[in-house]
Amino acid sequence: MRIHVVQQGESLWQIAQFYGSNINQIILVNQLSNPDVVVIGQALVIPETNKEYVIQQGDTLWSIAQRFAVTTGELAEMNNIADPSLLYIGEMLILPYFTYVVQPGDNLWSIANRNGVTVSQIVQANNISNPALINVGTPLRIPAASRPETEINAYTTQTTPQGAQEVIALGEHFTYLTPFMYAIRADGTLTDMQDTALLDAAEAQNISPLLVVTNFANNSFDSDLAAAILRSPDLQDTLITNLLEIIQTKGYEGVNFDFEYVYPEDRENYNAFLRKVVERFKPEGLLVSTALAPKITADQQGLLYEAHDYQAHGEIVDFVVIMTYEWGWAGGEPWAIAPINKVREVLDYAVTVIPRDKILMGIPLYGRDWKIPWVQGTFARTVSPQEAVALAARYGVTIEYDEEYQSPYFRYTDESGQQHEVWFEDARSIQAKYDTMKIYGLRGGSYWVLGTAFPQNWPVLQTNFKVRKL
Repeated sequence: MRIHVVQQGESLWQIAQFYGSNINQIILVNQLSNPDVVVIGQALVIPETNKEYVIQQGDTLWSIAQRFAVTTGELAEMNNIADPSLLYIGEMLILPYFTYVVQPGDNLWSIANRNGVTVSQIVQANNISNPALINVGTPLRIPAASRPETEINAYTTQTTPQGAQEVIALGEHFTYLTPFMYAIRADGTLTDMQDTALLDAAEAQNISPLLVVTNFANNSFDSDLAAAILRSPDLQDTLITNLLEIIQTKGYEGVNFDFEYVYPEDRENYNAFLRKVVERFKPEGLLVSTALAPKITADQQGLLYEAHDYQAHGEIVDFVVIMTYEWGWAGGEPWAIAPINKVREVLDYAVTVIPRDKILMGIPLYGRDWKIPWVQGTFARTVSPQEAVALAARYGVTIEYDEEYQSPYFRYTDESGQQHEVWFEDARSIQAKYDTMKIYGLRGGSYWVLGTAFPQNWPVLQTNFKVRKL
């Protein structure tokens, strides 16, 4: 897979010709509704014809396997396919092998080194009896290069049939699914959630569901509600018992606590509560995780940050989700949602107190459209990356890219004369985030939130990582 940024005067046909790619596969993998219109500055995913295949109408796993002389089992294992009947048009598959024709000056070592595999892998794939003797013009089967394993969590707020269908369609990319949310009540009980369809979808795609618990009430996170539980050992016991009952009844495999705006004086109470949860959950083989605000120092001031004890959570729970997004929040000034320099500033602190193999880095799947000049008290509209590109096309503007933030943006003027500024994610910005996960050696990433169309994300993820299934 390659990422191509559209330049002035380019057409999709010219781009496909340049890469020797199938134009129909480019259209499908990027979900281009109008292939005749590409936007200057738009980032396109370009599948590599001999290494990747984009599913088209009428394809089956068997027919694709036959075409590329591989087994359905090899295709399924390479792409985390739990059910071969669940294939979707536009979905990109990584091929287990590709063909390379030996060139003058080649030897097995140089071919292996160039393609990120070992000599022994090529020898085995081609039944080569004398590795020192390969002839120019010989076609060789080259195994796909190994990808580092990672864990991916996905939050979803969509409990509709469409939300469940999205989980089924994208499920090969997720280790965990976290339906948002169950909220605590002051008596230690929890609100209910219509999550059956989501849990069925998770099971179909071999995803481990985690129950999300929040202190959310009356459309906001409630500090007093968290305090009521965290200051009462009896209520904590009641809450944990109720959690275990829901988890065991519905088939969740663990819990994710998203307690926000907790009073600073409840910091140690929160830590003690988590220890109690772990003590009750571990014997049941259940995972315990938390969501943490993006801090850059241990003593960072502010109600969002002070009760989130990075070091304690890193010691107590199985893993944490660090919410490295929302710098460009709906009620603030226009800005990148997750500027990579700010994300890395958070990680620079986090890895000093939390084991790297316990950190999931937060990744946004959305963008925002602000009216400008920005006025205090106004709120931006959330847009999907797909919608952002459509806006740029509609108003005929160029998509710019901020190198410091590693984020695309543009400005446009609507029919009423109102100016807008849009920041969003694209294939380049998401690649920068996956590079960051590798550089810091993290356990994985966590998406907020499903339900926004971002087709380029999935092939970029696939080419960077093999997603771990538990």
